[in-house]
Amino acid sequence: MAFRYYSASSNLSSSGGSTASSPNPTSAPPSDWEEDPDYNISQFSQLPYTNFGVNQHIVINDEFKETLRQILWQFRAPITYAFAYGSGVFPQSKDTKQASSDAALIHSNPPTAVAKAQGGNQKMIDFIFGVSHTQHWHSLNLTQHRNHYSALGSLGSGAVSAVQDKWGAGVYFNPFVTVNGTLIKYGVVNLDTLCEDLSSWNTLYVAGRLQKPVKILRDNARVRLANQVNLLSALRTALLLLPPSFTELELYGTIANISYMGDPRMSLPTENPSKVANIVGNNLPNFRRLYGPLIENLPNITFNDSKCSNPDWASDPSANVQLVQDMDPVKRGNMVRRLPKAFRSKLYFRYQEKYQIPRLEFNKMMEGSKDEDATRINRREGGGFERRIAGEPAEDLRSEIRSVIKKTIGWTSTSQSLKGVVTGGFSRTWRYMSEKMAKYREGKRSG
Repeated sequence: MAFRYYSASSNLSSSGGSTASSPNPTSAPPSDWEEDPDYNISQFSQLPYTNFGVNQHIVINDEFKETLRQILWQFRAPITYAFAYGSGVFPQSKDTKQASSDAALIHSNPPTAVAKAQGGNQKMIDFIFGVSHTQHWHSLNLTQHRNHYSALGSLGSGAVSAVQDKWGAGVYFNPFVTVNGTLIKYGVVNLDTLCEDLSSWNTLYVAGRLQKPVKILRDNARVRLANQVNLLSALRTALLLLPPSFTELELYGTIANISYMGDPRMSLPTENPSKVANIVGNNLPNFRRLYGPLIENLPNITFNDSKCSNPDWASDPSANVQLVQDMDPVKRGNMVRRLPKAFRSKLYFRYQEKYQIPRLEFNKMMEGSKDEDATRINRREGGGFERRIAGEPAEDLRSEIRSVIKKTIGWTSTSQSLKGVVTGGFSRTWRYMSEKMAKYREGKRSG
């Protein structure tokens, strides 16, 4: 089965456009591109192969996409990479009727494309901006948009950039600002911070958002490469958490839930308890676009459903096909070995403690399993230690992986939420929390 409708030209412009094409069926992607990814690339032509990462470009209505791009053009400070995400772009409910009189007043004078895309249930639109130089960006943006900032902005770009880079996950949010008549929230992150999180999972903050469908509005070759690693890592992690046979909804639900494990907001009355199910259930074709090509190229997972014989099944939002994975400890040990570096280190330390491996022996073992040494890149294949981890009883392995995810996300999300009070100001933070609590109550009623 081939995901033919995912094909697109590799020359996606920096503004996120795409041109449909058919890849050469005799030209298979190189299977070893992960072994030595060059995260310092600057051109799309330097990506590992033609059409690399086009699965990341989710298709939305053209007019809506152009309207979102026009919002970016209202910022004179240079935005290198940008995406829009969340329920304001990808509805988490099929009901587009007006939810309340308040909902109709969120945007002051929305463009027709925004009003049409969101129906009567208007939502604030969330953006992430990747920038090359944090302080320079905020200096320019403070000059143009001082009203976007809280009182912290009066201390200047140095203070703003210090709070962004040194506190929480390295993201600075300006919520509840109106641009082109549309209410938005935008987060600013340095490209180095973004790529490090995507490739290593040191916080899983922005990486978690990009594990779900987003609309990339300005692309960047370096980020696209790092995000493809992120998506593969999310898929492998989900497989380690799943049984031999499962459905698409179970797979994508497990992936979508990674970024919510350990997030303190999920244990407070500030999030819809059905959030993950709503995200996946209402965006199934988009999850297929993200992960379908990756599933086809992994050797230990396959679609196993008669529905897949229909060439158009992938665009059917009602299809929920079966998949199977190979539980062979060697292949699963390879998956453990290929988990992101920072995340993998935390998992290894948990098993060092569990297996009571002496520190000297453990350090020697870790030195031998480094991704690279002074002379060469090491092929990332699981050894005895990884196979032992992969051979753990299923529920024990799931428990350890969940614990590492929670440890990775917990403090970062907590400190990032606390930072929001400083960066957003008290009134905006209270408004944000009030709306989240309203969503929680609405979800409890509908559930």
